[in-house]
Amino acid sequence: MKPSELRAKSDADLNKELLDLLKAQFSLRMQQATQQLNNTSQLKLTRHDIARVRTVIREKAGKK
Repeated sequence: MKPSELRAKSDADLNKELLDLLKAQFSLRMQQATQQLNNTSQLKLTRHDIARVRTVIREKAGKK
């Protein structure tokens, strides 16, 4: 997802997106631990998306 798409979302939507990404990250980590994860690069992409969402949340909090 692109940062411009995230900036257009409301605070509630960003928090929901962050929660969904954290759940996805947990699921991927469990799959990796049980040797069921085929595409390990998905973990890295999810971490980057989490960082993007958190950055946008911080940017919006600073502007208020």
